[in-house]
Amino acid sequence: MISSLTAGLFGLLLVYLGGWFFGFWTGNFSLLLFVLTLVTLAYWLAERLVFLPRRKQEAEAAAASWEKDQLARGGELNLEARSQVVQGRLQQPWWLDWTAGLFPVILVVFLLRSFLFEPFKIPSGSMIPTLLVGDLILVSKFHYGVRLPVINKKIIDNNPVQRGDVMVFRYPVDPRQDYIKRVVGLPGDEVSYVNQKLSINGQAVETQSLAEFYDEDSLRYAPQFSEKLGAVEHRILVEPQRQAYYGPDPKRFPMAENCRYTAEGVTCKVPAGHYFMMGDNRDNSQDSRFWGFVPDENIVGRAFFVWMNFGNLGRIGAFH
Repeated sequence: MISSLTAGLFGLLLVYLGGWFFGFWTGNFSLLLFVLTLVTLAYWLAERLVFLPRRKQEAEAAAASWEKDQLARGGELNLEARSQVVQGRLQQPWWLDWTAGLFPVILVVFLLRSFLFEPFKIPSGSMIPTLLVGDLILVSKFHYGVRLPVINKKIIDNNPVQRGDVMVFRYPVDPRQDYIKRVVGLPGDEVSYVNQKLSINGQAVETQSLAEFYDEDSLRYAPQFSEKLGAVEHRILVEPQRQAYYGPDPKRFPMAENCRYTAEGVTCKVPAGHYFMMGDNRDNSQDSRFWGFVPDENIVGRAFFVWMNFGNLGRIGAFH
């Protein structure tokens, strides 16, 4: 009965993962890990409280029966043979090996991923030149505070969000997706990006021209600049010939009335509890200029380290 139930649960898991892999639906790994932790915990407790004591009783009964049979035959008691009888009865069935046996590993992964660090893969070029497609990064889940997994509710504050931080957040248009951009505007800031020039609260953000950046994916060079947001100095790409058209009537989003659009750019007043995000690849990034502000409850964490890029091991290290 229980083995059939376990087989059914594994079947549901495979269907869920298969549909996620082939794009039939969008998966939620945090929720999946939480459910797996609860399910394996239930099996682990059942093993400790019910199944293991039951197997021990059966093992002792089997050993006693074996001893009685040996004595009845006039044979000698072989301790090694007795031990094999006991171990055979104590052995976990497959459905406990793959549930209760995995609980400690799944629990450790769940705790690490939920409260300490979470890995992400950079899927697009919106953060070039800071982050390249294929970079595998680490995100600090506790930098801005401790949040409950799945529901993402903050329960303990930590560092405040700073301009220049590279942040992972749940995409406001579709919270099932995670996005990564740079924090440009804090609550109360007036952010202006006009004619490819960034200003915050009426002050132009300092930039300096650098050597052109060579994009190995597109096999072309792009104008590169250094930019300083708060205490963070980082690199950006700005291409005059690819300047985006914002239009007088942008797609509406929550609190879009805080933004003024012209053909040359956009100016937004960041509402309380929200942030204005932009990609470092300024002319190749869908960000707050187009879909609006990121609410505080959507924050996932602060990105800070490239831990692997299989195409370029030199990418490994901290970044700004």
